[in-house]
Amino acid sequence: MQPPAGSQVSRVPAQRTPPEQLAPPAPAPAPVRPKRPVRTVLAVVAGVVAVLCTVGGVVGFVLYDRATAPDRSAPDVVVDNYLRAFLVDRNDTKAQEFVCKSEGNLDALRSLRAEMEQREADFNVVVRASWGPLTRVENSDGESVTTTLTISSSADGQTRSSRREDWQFRVVERDGWRVCGASKVG
Repeated sequence: MQPPAGSQVSRVPAQRTPPEQLAPPAPAPAPVRPKRPVRTVLAVVAGVVAVLCTVGGVVGFVLYDRATAPDRSAPDVVVDNYLRAFLVDRNDTKAQEFVCKSEGNLDALRSLRAEMEQREADFNVVVRASWGPLTRVENSDGESVTTTLTISSSADGQTRSSRREDWQFRVVERDGWRVCGASKVG
């Protein structure tokens, strides 16, 4: 049968390839992995580690500085720390952290420590210093702190001698409280 006139249908018989001769359909393309280069991942990890290390270093420094800074917060505290460093520990370097830059007049206390050391050498004893309550008194050029020092010596665990002395320490506030003078009272 002929197609109607003006029809768009081809007059050539359809030629189709038999299905067994057709090429197999192309396989679906493999999903493309997003590009994440190893270098980028390593750079991000290294950056995070660097920031954490820097923050940890700063925090560590601040904590260390606070823990090792001498406590000069109050007159009685600085006198206590100074006596401990100078008479008990006998550490001149540590004691310097608690005195005025000009060192003031601490000769009387130096003489006391020299006497303690001399007694240890002469009599083969251990001489120790201790003190009682620290009393603060305000005055015109700062404050003073008074206390009673107890100087005792012992040998083989037995107390050999003991004496008490009243002392006054002049303290001023310069970048924290500092000991600027020491004198025996009476």
